Amino acid sequence: MEDSSVTAALLCSVVSLSGSPVPPPVSGTGLSELWRLQAAVLRRGRAREMLQRDRRRRQYLRRRRAFLLSSITAILSLISASSSRHVWVRNRTPGHNFWAQAQTFDQDEWKAQFRVSRDTFDYLLDRIGPAIRRRRTNYRAPIEPRRRLAITLWWLARSGEYRSIAGLFGVGIATVCVIVRQVTWAIVERLYRRVVSLAGGWTPPWRPSGTAATRSAPAPSAALTSPSPPPGTTQTTTSTGGGGTRWCCRPWSTTTPGVFLFPNSFTDVYAGWPGGTSSAAVLSSSDLYLKAEDRPDGYLFPRQNSVVCDGVEIPVHLIGDASFPLKPWLMKSYPPEQQRQSAERRRFSSSLAAARCVVHAAFTRLRGRWRCLLKKSDVDVSVMPRVVAACCVLHNVCQSRRDAFLPEWDADISPPANGLRQPHAETHAGDTYCTAEVIRDTLAHNMTTILQY
Repeated sequence: MEDSSVTAALLCSVVSLSGSPVPPPVSGTGLSELWRLQAAVLRRGRAREMLQRDRRRRQYLRRRRAFLLSSITAILSLISASSSRHVWVRNRTPGHNFWAQAQTFDQDEWKAQFRVSRDTFDYLLDRIGPAIRRRRTNYRAPIEPRRRLAITLWWLARSGEYRSIAGLFGVGIATVCVIVRQVTWAIVERLYRRVVSLAGGWTPPWRPSGTAATRSAPAPSAALTSPSPPPGTTQTTTSTGGGGTRWCCRPWSTTTPGVFLFPNSFTDVYAGWPGGTSSAAVLSSSDLYLKAEDRPDGYLFPRQNSVVCDGVEIPVHLIGDASFPLKPWLMKSYPPEQQRQSAERRRFSSSLAAARCVVHAAFTRLRGRWRCLLKKSDVDVSVMPRVVAACCVLHNVCQSRRDAFLPEWDADISPPANGLRQPHAETHAGDTYCTAEVIRDTLAHNMTTILQY
């Protein structure tokens, strides 16, 4: 009996060490039951410990495997002489494509192919290079910014198929599409505000000029137009069931003859409206119109540049065609029926028509250099306005850098016989006798005196 009591006390001490509540002293009959319970507790604790040990071992093995794989990848990337993906990428030999041969072109051949000189190309690359450069990875080297810009200029100059451009430059077909969108976005974002701007504080440096347009302008003015480009110009077609919807992206030319250092340049571009929309409706929704109408005096340019004649203030204004509304900041010719009433009005209308010749010259150079505007484009409707803006930016860059327009680019700009028809510009009939009418009559009556300014 005494031995049983000692054994029970030892069992109770073991149970207390294991964390279980200490049972009351047990004698004789409950000893075997207590022994069995304690053995079960010890087995469960040992099983939990083994599970935890196995879990820690699996975690260690996973970490060691990941470390070994990353180390092997890093060592192989350092040992490999060239980073290329032979499985993922088609092996294109650089010596068998057009771009490899283009590096040996002389100045004339380079300009004939890419529509810009090497100096202008390097200037563009310096301005937008950081925006079109891609990060180098362990899989392959990215396409260099120089080739990205060349691909985009080639597409803008010819609007060829992606498949043919991919073969010329040694890239994938989908890569050409992505590059064209990325580079046109970079051109607009990096250069638009720099080279296409109509500053609010613009002060014209009036100086004698030898251009016929400046001599004909009856007052400080600039030209505004909604040109009727050749069929298919700046149009893109999007599927709408069984047919198509034609959209026309119109660049509003506010070319200033004899005012800017580089004539035939665009100072405002507004693109994206459907081709059937009237010029007055498009102008009324543009930033140029809102900027002029929001001013308290209703003028687009500062009033200190105005000319006073016969007590009438004649502000610096734009010159538009008959499809635009008549505003104090926007002059246009008299309607045909009013021109018959007076020789002054006929001479005034002829002077405005002569002053607007710079608009047609600017658009001729724009379409001749960037032939993607001469044909129907298959790009998405949402992308085409940015393409038009990028072409205008590049046009201004070429004009500012004296990048000559070659005579052969002016050929074949006339539309083909089976081309898409453009909407005709309708005369705006909403003009009423107002301040703008007074300004126009004063200009027509005193044109000889005002030209002396």
